[in-house]
Formats: sequence, C-alpha cells, structure tokens
Amino acid sequence: MKKEIQVLDYANDIMKAVQNGVLLTTKAEEKVNSMTISWGTLGIEWGKLIFTVFVRENRFTKQQLGKNPEFTINVPFGDFDKKILGVCGTKSGHTVDKVEELNLTLEEPAVVSVPAIKELPLTLECKIVYKQKQEAKEITEENNKRFYPQEVDSTFHGANRDYHTAYYGEIVSAYIIE
Repeated sequence: MKKEIQVLDYANDIMKAVQNGVLLTTKAEEKVNSMTISWGTLGIEWGKLIFTVFVRENRFTKQQLGKNPEFTINVPFGDFDKKILGVCGTKSGHTVDKVEELNLTLEEPAVVSVPAIKELPLTLECKIVYKQKQEAKEITEENNKRFYPQEVDSTFHGANRDYHTAYYGEIVSAYIIE
C-alpha cells in the first residue's frame, strides 16, 4: 500500500539520506536498474517540484535515461539492508541484474513507467524536464581536480574521470510504501 506524501514535508529526510546514498532507478526495454547516488538536489523550478540527479557519462544508467526519460528516487526510510546501497553503488547494470542479485521487490509505479523499490520505501517518481552536460571550464579548479581527475582510466567501472549530465526530474508522484 502506498501512502501519498507532500515532498516538502520530507525534504530534510530526503536530503539527509542523499548524503549517505539513495537509489536512482531506471527502466528501459524491460530492464530495471538501480544505481546508488549521493549527489542530488531537491528544489523548485518553473513552479514545479524538481529532483535533480547527476549521472556520469560512462554509466549504464545514462544509457537507460536516454531510452526512457523517467526515473524513481528510492530513499531509505527506517531500517533497511545497507548491502543494497553497496551493491548498487559498486556493480554495473551493464553486467549485473542488481534487482535479481539483491532480490529487490519492485512496486508498481503510480504515474511513471519505472517501479519503486519496496526495501527503500520513500519514493519520488520523476519525469525529466531538462538535462544539461556539465562543462569542465565552468567547474572550479579545486572541484575539477578532486572529482574529475584526468590521469585515471575512464573505461573501468567506478572511474571518476568523466563529467556528469544533470537530469532535472519533475516529481509527479511521491509516497511511502507501507
């Protein structure tokens, strides 16, 4: 059962969780994939509630978002298995079906085509309304050196050389799975 929520009533819970990791879940061509993220923003733009996610260029999730411009944000709320964030943050959807490996429970979405994850029950359903690739010259030198070192190989999973694309997702539904 889903209990609808007012997103701003849970803004503090959501943003505290982002610091430790939440799931960004996508679905394209019937493949569901979840990736742990710890960068994200919650705000208002164009008079709409927006959750913005940042996805590196070489990630499987970026390919998924290119095929289906919808996603869910799955937020831990209460007790949960921390292994979920670990696996989804270290394994690639290119080679692993993380939903199957972790035996995650997919919940039917309310509005979008991407399911929620019952084990991380606070869910934001989002539709992309804008995207923009980061420009290296617009990032401070300090952040460029720290988050985008160019002396590493960008082809292996976990590489951090590549820049991000920001995806602004209008929150079209929000709930807690009970």
